[in-house]
Order: sequence, then structure tokens, then C-alpha cells
Amino acid sequence: MNRIIQRAVVTEKANSLSERENKYTFLVDPNANKIQVKLSVENFYNVPVKKVRLMNCSTKAKVKNTKSGVIRSKSKVFKKAIVEVSEGKSIDFYSSI
Repeated sequence: MNRIIQRAVVTEKANSLSERENKYTFLVDPNANKIQVKLSVENFYNVPVKKVRLMNCSTKAKVKNTKSGVIRSKSKVFKKAIVEVSEGKSIDFYSSI
């Protein structure tokens, strides 16, 4: 359970999903599975989880032009989870601010 959920994704698309369809998006540990994500969300936010979908996001090439030449690198691999919460329940990300 330790550090399964890394952080919530707060974007325009994720916010519209949470408002319209009661689905919340999180960045999770790349080795986590659906059961671990479900239990982690239920324990941390105290809401019943209906469904979990996972997405493995691959690396993307980055190019940086510097004085000494071109530097090529890759972004990190990460995993996103879209968690659907039972109807009538919601997660308030901004309650602790």
C-alpha cells in the first residue's frame, strides 16, 4: 500500500471527467495493479470504488539545443489510473488546502 498513489492529475480534461462522469485520475506506481490502486483509493479517500482503468504511458523523446551541441534524452515512464467512484460519492482534492 505504501506510495501506490503518487499524486492526482489536475488538468482540464481530468476535471471535466470528475464533474461529468464521477471519474478521477491519478498518477500511480508503475508496478501497481488494479487491486492495489482500488484498495489504496478506498483507504485514503474513504469512498467506494466502482471501477479502475490503468494506462501505461511510454517515454517520449526530448531534444535540447545547447552551446555544446544537441542533447537527446527521454521522459520517464509513468502509469495513470482512472478511478470511477460509486454514484453519490465524490473526492475533494482541495479540502486540505
